[in-house]
Amino acid sequence: MILIGLGSSLPFCGRAPQDVIELAFRALDACFGVVRRSGLHQFPAWPDPADPPFVNAAAILRPGPGPTEVLAGLHAVEAAFGRRRERRNAPRTLDLDLLAYGPILQAGPPVLPHPGLEVRDFVLTPLAEIAPEFRSPRSGRMVKEMLAQVTA
Repeated sequence: MILIGLGSSLPFCGRAPQDVIELAFRALDACFGVVRRSGLHQFPAWPDPADPPFVNAAAILRPGPGPTEVLAGLHAVEAAFGRRRERRNAPRTLDLDLLAYGPILQAGPPVLPHPGLEVRDFVLTPLAEIAPEFRSPRSGRMVKEMLAQVTA
């Protein structure tokens, strides 16, 4: 199961972040095939809540290319949406994270599962909609268990 996290906190081409996410779902479907997608969720920016809030979502992609190729494709989609990597965790038009690639556990690149997968509510909340039974290859915990611990 290929799990992707989506986020947007800045408009792109006059489109609000929620519209950017909807367009990103379409781009992901065209590139990889989206099997399932979550709804949209708004969260404060992390790590600086003074930055614009994020709209977050998650998707399951159709099995296909390996993790390195998926990551390269995600970076290409981000670039098409005006993503700039000027500083870490800055507000951005589109953020696409490869959260997990099935049971693969690797130190990188890319790091799998994503280092923030188990501890960030803005990742786990949309993921719980589409893959609540997914188990992290790192801890063996299911998404719903991780989310319960983060929100407790």
